[in-house]
Amino acid sequence: MRFITLNLNGIRSAANKGVFDWLPPQQADVVGVQELKAQADVVESQFAGYDKLSGHFHYAQKKGYSGVGLYTRETPSDVIVGFGSEEFDNEGRWVEKRFDKPGRKLSLISCYFPSGSSGEDRQAAKFRFLAAMYPYLMQMRAEREFILVADVNIAHKEIDLRNWKSNQKNSGFTPEERAWMTKLLEKDIGLVDVFRVLNDKPDQYTWWSNRGQAWAKNVGWRLDYHLATPGLAHLATREAIYLDQRFSDHAPLTIDYDLKI
Repeated sequence: MRFITLNLNGIRSAANKGVFDWLPPQQADVVGVQELKAQADVVESQFAGYDKLSGHFHYAQKKGYSGVGLYTRETPSDVIVGFGSEEFDNEGRWVEKRFDKPGRKLSLISCYFPSGSSGEDRQAAKFRFLAAMYPYLMQMRAEREFILVADVNIAHKEIDLRNWKSNQKNSGFTPEERAWMTKLLEKDIGLVDVFRVLNDKPDQYTWWSNRGQAWAKNVGWRLDYHLATPGLAHLATREAIYLDQRFSDHAPLTIDYDLKI
């Protein structure tokens, strides 16, 4: 199974930059996208599916804001939109497809974590989201296997951003956010950062600011993740961050799993 995740920073913008021309040759089985910045009338009429993959989406109530989607080649047994938080479900942040069979419970999820970079109010909202998300994921962890792809908007460790020293008080690299990630990934208890299992090299980024020459100088952050239950993480075989074209301020992150859904 090939699973790609990408924050589109607007599905129409990414489409205009060629993302739906790039995707079919990748032969993905699952594609998670975040930050649609579009409503159902646009997405369902223009981007509901591609190359025999069908999409399901969670839209924000606010137009031009947030929104996530999940395209799959296989038909799910169930689709879950939202994770039970009224505040954040109104922002369109969770779409889950279940592929349950006798003896197996499997979920694939696309999620968009809030950014706190616009000010104190949004940082406070981000902390509320993290507080709600942790027990939800731990409950899922106890009940089923899953892979969650997401723009988490957190760089976990110093290796995960270029200028870590100067960003320790900035949203996305605060001690509280990093501690949340550490707790989520605690050995034998939580989830697995699949990319880091496969690639422990520095300078592996998935987002670059549009300011200055961040892209040209590779002054980036690794904000996009595959977070998996340990059994599924063990099936990961290959990772790739695609840098040859830019569809967004994020780069597509692909991971292959020795898994059939």
